[in-house]
Amino acid sequence: MEPLLTASRRISFERLIWLFPLSFAPHIAEEYAGDFSDYVATAMGGFVMPGPIFLANNAVFMAILVGLCSWVAARPSPRSVFFLTCWASGNTFWDFFVHLYYTYASGRYSPGLVTATLFYYPLPILIAYVGIRQQRISLQATLGAYGIGLLLLLFVIWGGVHHFAT
Repeated sequence: MEPLLTASRRISFERLIWLFPLSFAPHIAEEYAGDFSDYVATAMGGFVMPGPIFLANNAVFMAILVGLCSWVAARPSPRSVFFLTCWASGNTFWDFFVHLYYTYASGRYSPGLVTATLFYYPLPILIAYVGIRQQRISLQATLGAYGIGLLLLLFVIWGGVHHFAT
């Protein structure tokens, strides 16, 4: 635990947040290479999202993530950090659990699980820890943002995977 404590004092939160888009890119590459859209359709009963739409959708998600990281880097405030935490937790931390669940429920590998395990589970925890430690966001605001992030991801799954079907 000591190396983490030491690192949290040396690395600024505003620099550390750039790990979010850096981890997003290989995750999308893993999902695309493993045809995540087809996996969701065949293994989970969702709808197939054609490759170009999958990439365009994720390009929009990346643009939002980069925009939020830029906002925080330029003007770190409780508001900017909260919005980044909402978005990033939904697209990283909670996405890890979705891949884990899909793998368990289908009995086969969910494309994206490897990068989600390597990056999407530990990075948001580390970044939240540093943000709280460096007083960029409170623990209460972090927990609230993670709750909103979960709702955002569930909305994306409902809309993107199941086309808003009930």
